[in-house]
Order: sequence, then structure tokens, then C-alpha cells
Amino acid sequence: MDQFTPLQNHFNRYLTIGGFPELVLADDDAYAQRMLREDVVDKVIKRDVLSLFNIRSPLLMEKLFLYLCMNGTEIFNATTAAKELENTSVATVESYIKALEMSNLIYLAKPMDVGSKGALKGKPKIFIADAAICNAVLMVDDVLSDESELGAMVETTVYKHVLSFYQGSSAQLGYFRKARDNQKEVDVVVELPRQKILCEVKYRNNSRIPVTDAIVELCQDEKANVTDAFIITKRLDDFGIARHKTVVPILRVPAIAFLYMLGKAEAQGRSGKL
Repeated sequence: MDQFTPLQNHFNRYLTIGGFPELVLADDDAYAQRMLREDVVDKVIKRDVLSLFNIRSPLLMEKLFLYLCMNGTEIFNATTAAKELENTSVATVESYIKALEMSNLIYLAKPMDVGSKGALKGKPKIFIADAAICNAVLMVDDVLSDESELGAMVETTVYKHVLSFYQGSSAQLGYFRKARDNQKEVDVVVELPRQKILCEVKYRNNSRIPVTDAIVELCQDEKANVTDAFIITKRLDDFGIARHKTVVPILRVPAIAFLYMLGKAEAQGRSGKL
């Protein structure tokens, strides 16, 4: 893990600038964020999306995308969004969401069944395609010092990397949330014919979780058929097997190491084999 220490500043910059090649090579971060906001967001939404899809209200599309940036990684309710966006129709919101998804500006993570105690149905979580887009749109001051914002950015980045890693495979990706206790959630669920993988992002100084946490309960439930479980941590010294006694061991892995290893495996042609 010590070998990842020199990458910390690069990782922080990746969260704020994103993975767009031209911007990565830019020397001025403020310029890079402005270009991200103007070229990637404004031009795609105001020009490309409008020309490709039947968007009757460009302003509503902009407001919807801003709403998604402000509520990223949260469960999306089209009815609630419709009320908050000038009382537009649910059908319009859903059609605009579909357009944004097809334009690769957002990812929809669907709820998935894990275990025997029931899961939330029907409502997706929405991730912006790159955490840096959110930051560029919202223009949050010193986002790296805001633990809540930073946690959402890393969760978005983890989902993006896992999705990329399994692209082209038979994997199904989504999230888990208990139907009766909606505070219990697992951020990323990957389901394959012979694997069911859980990833929970705890990007904070103290990544300890209680025995009642969803990922612990699911790893204790033999009927859940979980094969692998990860807690994605913040500090490079925060790694190893979680202290809870579970049927499936829960491995704590720092975010930098987890994302680097996924990216390296993908670059080497070993995608889809975690």
C-alpha cells in the first residue's frame, strides 16, 4: 500500500478533473473544470441531446441534469423530481432520463435482490457518468475537504469503474437496499452466473461498520449466495479482512488501490475477472 502514496494527489485530481484525456493534460485545473462544464455538459446537453432526441424543453433538460448532479448516488423518484421541476409530468421526466442515459451522461443502477429478507423494488439510483462532471456543474468550493461530497464522488467513481470493468460480460450491475429498512444498503452489487459481489464505499477516516450493516448481514446469510465482498476505504493503512465473523470474508481495500487494480486489469485485457 505504501507504493500507492505518490498517487494520492493524482487520485484527488482525477476526482475533480475526471478521466477526459485532453483535460488531464491541462496545467490549469480551473480551466479544465470550465472546459468540462462548457464542452462536455453544455454542448452535449444543449446541442447533441437536443438534436438526437425529441426534447421539447431544453431548459427543463438543463434543470433536470442539475437536479441529478445535486442528488447523485441517491435513489431516484420520477414523481418527486417532476414536482420539484416546475410540476412537469412524470412521463416527460422519464423520457428525459432515458435520453441522458442513452447520451452516456448518466448511469442507472437498478435495485437487485440479495439474500432472503426482501429488497426495494422499482427505483433506480442515478450516477453521473463522471464524478468530475458533478463537481464542474455544481462548482462546490474545496470539494475535497467535504466528507459527504467526497464520499459521493468516490461512490460514483467506483460504480463507473466496476461498470467499465464488466462491460461486455454477462454481469448484471445494480445496488441493494432492504425493503423494510431503507437505511440498509449496499452501494454496488455485481451478479454473474457463479459470482455475487458486494461493494460498499466508506470513503472516510473511520471506515468501521457495525454488525447490523447491510453488507455484514448479507455476508452472514448463506441464502444470499454472496461470493465476494469489499469495503472501499479512504486511508492507505485501512486494509485487510474486516473484524466481523461472516460466512464470506469482507475485504477492506483503499479506493486508490481498488480502482488502480481494476484499471490495470482492464488495460491488460483481463476485464470481467475480479
